[in-house]
Amino acid sequence: MSDCIFCKIVAGEIPSRKVYEDGELIAFHDVNPAAPVHFMIVPKEHIDSLEDCHARHEMLLGRILLLAPVLAKEQGLNDGFKTVINTGKGGGQIVFHLHVHVIGGGKLLHV
Repeated sequence: MSDCIFCKIVAGEIPSRKVYEDGELIAFHDVNPAAPVHFMIVPKEHIDSLEDCHARHEMLLGRILLLAPVLAKEQGLNDGFKTVINTGKGGGQIVFHLHVHVIGGGKLLHV
């Protein structure tokens, strides 16, 4: 998607503070952090939201969820962290490219 900011980050057109990258995923720090540690794990494939995932995305989604605690620990979140997936406008999604927020290191609101 040519106007998607996350696709531009994946393509290297917009710089980011990368935490991780492989052939399918990229993780980078949020530019508007909600806590001392706040990064996002983003599939390189453009998928608008969790709502747009299908059975073929099962392994990709599993990889994201298994990667989250590994990267959280690497970022110093040894006492836990929060994961958030905003889905659709009503769910607070602003960038319409699937991403999982990993947040921690400060006082977090309970959901």
